[in-house]
Amino acid sequence: MIPPPQLPHVQRELIARATAAGPRWQSLARMQLSEQEIGMGRHTDHANARVLRRIIGEYGWPGVPLVGQDGATAAWQIALHADTDTFMQRAAARAMHAATQRGTASIRQWAHLHDRCLLNADLPQHFGTQYLRGADGLELEPVHDPDTLDTRRAEVGLPPALDALHDLRLRLAATPRTSDQKNDGTSTTSPTESA
Repeated sequence: MIPPPQLPHVQRELIARATAAGPRWQSLARMQLSEQEIGMGRHTDHANARVLRRIIGEYGWPGVPLVGQDGATAAWQIALHADTDTFMQRAAARAMHAATQRGTASIRQWAHLHDRCLLNADLPQHFGTQYLRGADGLELEPVHDPDTLDTRRAEVGLPPALDALHDLRLRLAATPRTSDQKNDGTSTTSPTESA
């Protein structure tokens, strides 16, 4: 039997924030939002990032023992979408990485967040999880040492890059997932997609 989360009130807050933002994140990934909606969403993402910053400051990374699997995934999603606060996003990635070392956070999810932080610092990504919508569809954002990409992906439990791109294209073409469907540990974001 899985023990209940140690911080159920934090779990509820994280899940509520990620659930409220989820439909907008999905619409953003499908480029279905106006500029006004994108701007309003940035304010929400910034507010969510402030809350996550406070939580990390008080408790460390909200990993599975603290907030359950759904709460930990919600925290990761909030961090991944914190592009308006890259300082907090990098701090979240560091805290999450430490939690992966303790076995309380997903290394696969951390790889997505790590890549996002690298791109936001104008550096090439390491695990090839981030894509940009280009003229010919999804294009892989710059990657450090592309010849060994699939080896690095395998080290953190990610599928080969071509398989991930195929799956991402299918997800973006499908009907958006509702908030009650199971999260598969991946995310889509725009202008950069994640696979």
